[in-house]
Amino acid sequence: MSFTPPHAKICGLSTPEALDWAIDAGADGIGLVHFPKSPRHVPLEALPALAAHARGRAAVVLLTVDADDALLDALVAAAAPDILQLHGRETPERVAAVRARHGRPVMKALGIGTADDLAAAGAFESVADLLLFDAKPPKDATRPGGLGVPFDWSLLGSHRGATPFLLSGGLTPTNVADAIAAVRPAGVDVSSGVESAPGVKDGALIRAFMAAVEAGRRAAGGEGETR
Repeated sequence: MSFTPPHAKICGLSTPEALDWAIDAGADGIGLVHFPKSPRHVPLEALPALAAHARGRAAVVLLTVDADDALLDALVAAAAPDILQLHGRETPERVAAVRARHGRPVMKALGIGTADDLAAAGAFESVADLLLFDAKPPKDATRPGGLGVPFDWSLLGSHRGATPFLLSGGLTPTNVADAIAAVRPAGVDVSSGVESAPGVKDGALIRAFMAAVEAGRRAAGGEGETR
């Protein structure tokens, strides 16, 4: 399965207005989160309208956390996402099973805190269409993901995997251009870095973030997509 990963994804969008802010600013991927513990949670019944609002304007990415088959079936039927983002403790075998069951690209999020975490990503190379390298959450965290904190980008200096990856974790309008220059990912993913409060997207911050992404891509050679 071949597809072009989004070069900039705004995740955790939950209103039509926020979707418009992201897409109008140039994001080519939008993330809808279905995970009740998240302040960005989108209920099942709200997914169809939000996905339809973005469809054809940006890639619709559906984020779930350790969802079972029954829940995934219902979510995919509701949102018809372009990409499934698995953001929990899914094993390579689970990623492969989800990809085969739903017949659409799968992005696997992996928390990176040490070189060993990055080495473990190799197990997902043959089963995921796209990887997302995020900051590893604290051990006592109740939610996955970087929770607004970046990780040591230098850990990615030796990464030479064949699967394209997005960079996430603590990205903001002030550091994303540096992140692109340092890491040269296939794309970047932001959520809390463009919010005025947890789960509340800010249109001005989204526009500033996307402007910084474009500046970083130009500085990196036009596309910022080198791996």
